[in-house]
Amino acid sequence: MPVRDFYLGRQPILDRQQGLYGYEMLFRNAAGESAEIDNDVAATATVIAHTAQLGLEKVIGDALGFLNVDAEVLMSDIFVFLPRERVVLEIVESMVVNQAVLDRIADLTGHGFRFALDDVRLDAPEVQQLLPMVEYVKLDVRTMPLSGLTAAAPRFKREKKKLIAEKVESREEFDLCLGLGFDYFQGYYFARPAVISGRKLSPSQLAVLELMGLVTSDADNIEIERAVKRDVTLALNLLRLVNTPAIGMRHRIDSISQALTILGRRQLQRWLQIMLYAEPSRGGNSMTPLLLLATTRGRLLELLAQRLRPGQRNVAEIAFTVGIMSLMDALFGMPMTVIVEQIPVIDEVSQALLGRCGFFGDLLHLAECIERMEESDDQVLPALRELAISSEELIELEVAAFEWSDKVVRYAI
Repeated sequence: MPVRDFYLGRQPILDRQQGLYGYEMLFRNAAGESAEIDNDVAATATVIAHTAQLGLEKVIGDALGFLNVDAEVLMSDIFVFLPRERVVLEIVESMVVNQAVLDRIADLTGHGFRFALDDVRLDAPEVQQLLPMVEYVKLDVRTMPLSGLTAAAPRFKREKKKLIAEKVESREEFDLCLGLGFDYFQGYYFARPAVISGRKLSPSQLAVLELMGLVTSDADNIEIERAVKRDVTLALNLLRLVNTPAIGMRHRIDSISQALTILGRRQLQRWLQIMLYAEPSRGGNSMTPLLLLATTRGRLLELLAQRLRPGQRNVAEIAFTVGIMSLMDALFGMPMTVIVEQIPVIDEVSQALLGRCGFFGDLLHLAECIERMEESDDQVLPALRELAISSEELIELEVAAFEWSDKVVRYAI
């Protein structure tokens, strides 16, 4: 089946400190029907080679990639395409286990591949056969009752397995699984706005918002330069940014004034939008899931706008802003209506953020459907049709967005 019949998603897997650990790679059939697991695994086999040729590192950055496999995929020769040190093979719960499959897993393990067991049930006979050969065990908090989680977690910990809680969609679920000793967490709980009474913006966030105000009001360079110098973190990150390979300067830039001139107003505003998501309190680990999701979403919307409205640079810039701002409710812990009142935006941006309306709202809706693929299988294809984008084009733009986001976060923050 041609690669264009599939589209790509990735769901973050976080550690106990909520730093990025890996991504589950999700390949979906774009034929219009709700994809069955067999189709998904066939899609994995078909698209792995294509993704490997594009460069798996573009899709997962420095994280691990978790890939669904069944017996057919396990018996194939697809693994020559995969960097074994970067991949975890996730055995689907529907797989029939026989001696040939067990031998194949043992062989791949001997060659350095690691395995995870998905959607585990304690009473399943397959679990007992596979457990000695897997490093990770995934438990679904959506389908397993609390009593089941409470019983299963210590049992698998005694077996020295790394526990992953999947489909974690709220802070309460995260806290519960954290208390049960889970090692990793999969789901979008981190992107759900948690309104916290009395929450205040950090000094760095206030400094960034002040700078954004100066840039959008077309203030003088000297005024912007003074504002940057008042925040040491901003000044250092600005100098780091202009000295990255992406900017392409031959000589090192050590002056804030030079850095601002080289970057220009448009790129400065973009960098400030991204900087809002950087968390200096993380002790140098800036690879936060919200930052990565926001930069990826912003870039994907920008690339989609460039493809659909070629030559209209302003449209692409607005699309980027919509993507970045769409997660500020989770970032600031306040309703989007309040954010839109506090940060002046044009009507098109406001309509996209508050109601997913208009051209930019359609782009944002598509991006959200892809991210939440397991919940939105039946919404992606209509969204693609509405925008007249093929799934092949979408994969190309997604990979480009993943790569750009990884570079920005790694080198510029």
